[in-house]
Amino acid sequence: MSELPLKGVVLAGGRGTRLYPSTLVACKQLLPVFDKPMIHYPLSLLLLQKIRDILFITNPEDLEAMQKLLGNGEQFGAKFSYTTQEEPKGIAEGLTLASDFLGGSPVCFLLGDNILFGQDVRQAMSDARSFVLDRNSAVIFGYRVSDPQNFGVISFNADMTVAEIVEKPATPKSNWASIGVYFFPGDVAEYASKVMPSSRNELEITEVHRQYNAEGRLCAIRLGRGTAWLDTGTPEAIMEAGNFLHAIEKRQGLKVYCPEEVAFRSGLISGAELKRRIPAIPSANYRDYLTKVVDES
Repeated sequence: MSELPLKGVVLAGGRGTRLYPSTLVACKQLLPVFDKPMIHYPLSLLLLQKIRDILFITNPEDLEAMQKLLGNGEQFGAKFSYTTQEEPKGIAEGLTLASDFLGGSPVCFLLGDNILFGQDVRQAMSDARSFVLDRNSAVIFGYRVSDPQNFGVISFNADMTVAEIVEKPATPKSNWASIGVYFFPGDVAEYASKVMPSSRNELEITEVHRQYNAEGRLCAIRLGRGTAWLDTGTPEAIMEAGNFLHAIEKRQGLKVYCPEEVAFRSGLISGAELKRRIPAIPSANYRDYLTKVVDES
């Protein structure tokens, strides 16, 4: 059982070449998905789990803009740190870059261009937290897709334990993709340091998972039909995600992953603290929404 608190890391680097020319001026995680920056979605997922100590990894040229957007985390009852990834060498590199920040703590490691939404998400994240803290196991999330050849694919044994994970296989053994939400024990930096570049010349996250699986320390949580996993790596995907989120917000009158609201409802900040900060928000619609959230609570 881990004696250190769970920390959060969001990998928000990369060149976003599929989103050219928009990413000439900002990394994709700073681009809007419907009514908020993309980075707000993984941030909210961490705040939902009451994770206060969070590291953002971004490109050197985007560091100042990322810091301007998110600040030091105080407004969310959290503490934010930042570091840069000079070149996008693969997801596993993010774990080695976060080594000093983690200091042996377990981590919830998120990709900054993934959005995970649904009724079962909170419980799935809570279960993953228990696995990593109480069992010292790494956790991946499986999501059923129609095009598994484009993802890291999880195949299962008869007892539903993980048989193997293969990165973008030509002939997938299942339709279960490993998505960009990972939980790791405190020794993950050591495992990540052993990963060698793949045929794609990238440090693959699946190689980290294989090491844990070889030791019987990898769990997979399969997300059900009521969960939406949105990968926002292309213009089409961003448009589809925006339309999906717009439909939900319009129908319910509630914002999806508004970080101020999530921090308040998770008990990271008080109603009085949120109310104190509301007047400084330049958008009347955003101010009115947060005021309504506090008043209705």
